[in-house]
Amino acid sequence: MASLPPALDFPKTEEEICAKWEEENTFKKQDELALERGDEEYTFYDGPPFATGLPHYGHILAGTIKDVVTRYACQTSHRVSRRAGWDCHGLPVEYEIDQKLNITHRDQVLAMGVDKYNETCRGIVTRYTKEWERTVTRLGRWIDFENDYKTMDVTFMESVWWVFRQLFDKGLVYQGYKVMPYSTACGTPLSNFEAGLNYKDVRDPAVVVHFPLVEDEKVSFVAWTTTPWTLPSNIALCVHPALEYVKILDKKANRRFILAKSRLAQLFPVMNNKKKWKPAMADELYDVEATYVGQDLVGKKYQPIFPYFTETPQSLQYFRILSDNYVTDDAGTGIVHQAPAFGEDDYRVCLAHGVIEKGKELPCPVDSNGNFTVEVPEVKGLHVKKADDTLIGLLKDAGRLVQKDNLDHSYPFCWRSDTPLIYKAVPSWFVKVEEIRDKIVANNKKTYWVPNSVKEGRFHSWLTDARDWAVSRNRFWGTPIPIWTNEDMSEVVCIGSVDELAELSGVRVTDLHKDVVDNVTIPSKKNPGEVLRRVDEVFDCWFESGSMPYAQLHYPFENKEKFENGFPADFIAEGLDQTRGWFYTLMVLSTALFDQPAFKNLIVNGLVLAADGKKMSKRLKNYPDPNDVINKYGADALRMYLINSPVVRAESLKFQEAGVLGVVKEVFLPLYNAFRFFIQNMERWEAKSGCKFVPCKEKVQSSNPTDVWISAATQGLIKFVQEEMKAYRLYTVMPALVSFVTQLTNWYVRLNRDRLKGLEGGESESETGLQVLYDVLLDVTILMAPFTPFITEYFYQHLRKMQPSYAEAGSGGGSSNPVLPGKSDSVHYLTLPAYNESRLNEYAVEAMEALQVIVENGRNVREKRNISLRTPVKCVTVVLRNPSTNVVESINGPLKRYILSELNAWDLIIVPKEEEHNWVTLALTPNFTILGKKLGPKMKAFKTFVTEMSHADAVATLEKGELSFEGLSIDAKEELISKLSFSKEGNHWESSCTQEGDVVVAVDCTQDEGILSAGRSRELINAIQQLRKAAGLDLSDQVEVYFEEMPGMNAMESAVSANVTLFEAKFHGAVPIPKKYAPSWSVALRSDTVEIGGAQLDVSICRPAVAGKDGLSDEEKYFLSTLEPSRIVAKEILSFSVDAREISLVQGQDFWVNTITKLRSTKAVAWV
Repeated sequence: MASLPPALDFPKTEEEICAKWEEENTFKKQDELALERGDEEYTFYDGPPFATGLPHYGHILAGTIKDVVTRYACQTSHRVSRRAGWDCHGLPVEYEIDQKLNITHRDQVLAMGVDKYNETCRGIVTRYTKEWERTVTRLGRWIDFENDYKTMDVTFMESVWWVFRQLFDKGLVYQGYKVMPYSTACGTPLSNFEAGLNYKDVRDPAVVVHFPLVEDEKVSFVAWTTTPWTLPSNIALCVHPALEYVKILDKKANRRFILAKSRLAQLFPVMNNKKKWKPAMADELYDVEATYVGQDLVGKKYQPIFPYFTETPQSLQYFRILSDNYVTDDAGTGIVHQAPAFGEDDYRVCLAHGVIEKGKELPCPVDSNGNFTVEVPEVKGLHVKKADDTLIGLLKDAGRLVQKDNLDHSYPFCWRSDTPLIYKAVPSWFVKVEEIRDKIVANNKKTYWVPNSVKEGRFHSWLTDARDWAVSRNRFWGTPIPIWTNEDMSEVVCIGSVDELAELSGVRVTDLHKDVVDNVTIPSKKNPGEVLRRVDEVFDCWFESGSMPYAQLHYPFENKEKFENGFPADFIAEGLDQTRGWFYTLMVLSTALFDQPAFKNLIVNGLVLAADGKKMSKRLKNYPDPNDVINKYGADALRMYLINSPVVRAESLKFQEAGVLGVVKEVFLPLYNAFRFFIQNMERWEAKSGCKFVPCKEKVQSSNPTDVWISAATQGLIKFVQEEMKAYRLYTVMPALVSFVTQLTNWYVRLNRDRLKGLEGGESESETGLQVLYDVLLDVTILMAPFTPFITEYFYQHLRKMQPSYAEAGSGGGSSNPVLPGKSDSVHYLTLPAYNESRLNEYAVEAMEALQVIVENGRNVREKRNISLRTPVKCVTVVLRNPSTNVVESINGPLKRYILSELNAWDLIIVPKEEEHNWVTLALTPNFTILGKKLGPKMKAFKTFVTEMSHADAVATLEKGELSFEGLSIDAKEELISKLSFSKEGNHWESSCTQEGDVVVAVDCTQDEGILSAGRSRELINAIQQLRKAAGLDLSDQVEVYFEEMPGMNAMESAVSANVTLFEAKFHGAVPIPKKYAPSWSVALRSDTVEIGGAQLDVSICRPAVAGKDGLSDEEKYFLSTLEPSRIVAKEILSFSVDAREISLVQGQDFWVNTITKLRSTKAVAWV
């Protein structure tokens, strides 16, 4: 196996893996293997996105969550059908075409021809599907684009007809005239949940207008509104029947007004200023001349403010006072102006009081695009929102304007066109959601959501207040509502299939779009000779996406058994915004059809925002292009960044490109380096032992404490991931995986570095460590595969070659059952590892946690005193609060050498409990959060009482478990906070403790000559290793090391002489030698000048060379310079000829294998 590159180009490697998957059809093969095995079906629904735009981070996030869960399901013996789907109909498409063709009115479409308009729509719906496929595939998401479904397919549309027919037959469909949220830009009503998708803070004009009484024109009702454009349609005023109203004389305006007594501040704003307002000031502003209860005012007539609807047949019922409890006194004047064509409550109240009649025309001078009609000539053709200023001017000119102001408030915008919505009365087709609301709420309780708070909070609240759903749209590009009727709606036929339409009409269609089916008529059965024509509307595209579980399979016309066996779906996932969108429509339709939820498990993700917390905007360019991020850092890094964030708990994420880079630096680079280190040392072991490395489970059963720990931690991780993934908690799984990578790379590999290199315990110990590391790497590679599919595939392709079953991979064996590590061609074919209960070891994990705490605090101490890690310290003393026997025995036993090595310490002492008082003080403080209410004013005295306790008293209190204070019993464990602190005297001590105060680490920082020389030796070792790395040497490459100190200095030679065994252990017996002893023919591979102990030092690593005695001739020197030391080890005499003269050199007398051997033999340097 070729050695791995020092640095892996993650994006390039991922692209190569993508190409390999495509070439080998890996995704399809995974599904075929599952089908062949008969794996249990796992049903997943993918909500169809619109392909009229490119995928953004919201799509990437949801797609990653879906991919992780479905990959995990596949690797836990399930078969998952993953079909891509496309939302093709509705406002997103039509709005784009309207913008492109400059269409502003419905009549323009009719003039153009619905067939041509729809064909234009059809032409853009799949415009970006290839870009989607490219991005989604590059992201590592496996989804079937070849077998995709589209909501514009005739099979899909036919199933939508079937769904509607079922609701129609159950009496859940009706046509109504209702005031609804209305998009003037799109020319269509929206449902209530659509209106809630896009609220914005806006500033609108707010006016107070007066309405003179018919009986006394000097007295006027006053009403407040933030929609002045609705005033031309005013036909009534409404009061609250029980509210108190007053008639006042406004002294400044010299007019009499009637309004709610509690709302006088609307006319006199100074009353809102509590500092300035005094009741006596009222006499200067107004006089109260009469008082009424709202009901007393009902029926009074007033003069219209505009004359537009005064001469209509119904106008005799207009322009009077009504009453209803919806009127409040929290704003305005307590009198609400009524324009029933533009307000839901207005419509209801006017209908109840007989001002308007059901089915009759309403005063509505606004067309389908939100422009005023000829009925209001002064603003004809103006959009309602642009007409406000003109209308306010007309009111002022007529003397009807009392007050003009602005109001900042939250207002609904169209989710598609991003324009303000209005409320407008339109005839619509409705699904009776309110009738089945209790069933929907009950079905929601059967589902499992992550996080549950969204299910129990936002979604539950939405369901309990759900209104009937307007499913019709006055548009063109959508699934036509399958209702045929005569002109007066006395005969209505609902069609549920293409066959039924053909049977009743005699026409068989192959396309169900409006331009086709509108030409089909059905002969009337009630009135022979007449025909029924289809109603004008098409379905809301949300109705189509809510029908997706059935329509994607063309149910019930095909795949009946497949659908029914897989319903409800095991899993769906989308963003938080879908609580009022897709999640809602799925639940409504599944309840209406089958009285079941549409899904069992659901993950809701939050919103991905720009780095500044604002919404991502193409116009503002406030976020990096997803493709650029993938090309720069890799898809795995982006995937891990997204799913290891609060966004998978339905919270918001401020996207930071630096966060993706952080994943590369903190996770993938250390993991790759550990993997490469394993491969290097495995190859070194094979070369040294002459044996092939073969993974062996028996050899993994090691007694080495770090082996036991990492094996136990791996099994614990496997168990945790399986438990959490079963609960769909990705937000707990990812941190655990990241933490484990840190444990593996920062602790296990580092603690065993020399052992794995064969420098500690020999090659037998090296093989054991390599076996353990291989076992862990393979398990973790398979376990991480659903989350980071690329890097795990890369690792697996190297790891598999060591398995005995790799030999079976050829001739198609790698893509056949049974799947096995080694034999199988992809890590994604493999079943996730099951944890081994016998290898779980809580004692080993507990002891290693204690080791890490001690080491980390020991390093903190070094940083405080600015002591380099290469400089040893004499002693590390540790106080552990109530440690288990296992921890103490492990730290004092097998783990002690690791702590000494990591902290470069000569000794380690764990202080026994009976001696703790000599080293630390236990301090108690009140838990203010818990004790605040309990102690109240006694808290200050209690704090003084406990903080002044001696160490012994504090220990006794904790051991007793309670404390009495002024008649109160204090729970020592729950109501007190206890911390240890170092208390031993002496400037040579430095300490650090954990945040919890349960571990104290103290270091003796005394620096004597022995300490300093050992530190210099470590500095030299580091310099040598840097030179080896710069020269590109492998671990097995032998070199000789020479150093030269500045004239008159010998500190380095003294340090080396005192630490010979340290160098021998590190460099296979080699020891750095002063340069003056180097052969003149020695060849330097790399040299450098370094600073050690404040002095300059020249260091060279040289090619091994034969050494000769002093005084050799030039011919003899040249001869020795040509020799390879390893080839003359067994040669006692070397002979050669010069000018026919025979020369012989004797080993140990004239020459030596190397300089070290020469110096030892001649005793030229005593310390060697």
